[in-house]
Amino acid sequence: MIEIDPQHLADRYMTPWVLADAAERRAAIERLWAEDGRHVLHPPAGIRQLATELGFAHSTLEAHGYDAIEARVTRSYEQFVEKAGLTFRARSDAVRLDDVVKFDWQTVSAETGDVLGGGLVMLLLDDDGRIKADYMFPGG
Repeated sequence: MIEIDPQHLADRYMTPWVLADAAERRAAIERLWAEDGRHVLHPPAGIRQLATELGFAHSTLEAHGYDAIEARVTRSYEQFVEKAGLTFRARSDAVRLDDVVKFDWQTVSAETGDVLGGGLVMLLLDDDGRIKADYMFPGG
């Protein structure tokens, strides 16, 4: 496993979520994630409840590979950054244990700078230091 500063990785991880330029966003995704990487989202309570009501045993949302991750990140950008005027940033608490990096992130009003929410991210890295799996827990 290569040496990686966990805070630097956390900051880089947040970059594609706030990039307006689609080509830059895709390039950032390809630099961060392994080609077969995946993003796994623990959905908000309302989605989990609806899934249970519909008979689904699991409500986890996943995106596999560059195209799916790009679609997920792009939709998040469109909904939260472009339309709602928010931005995202990593907190200064990233830590690494073997091939896992954990950090908290914040949702911030781009206009006022007020912190409006956030969550936890856990990244599982491959031997090259790229993301194999990205577990996101909003609401922390």
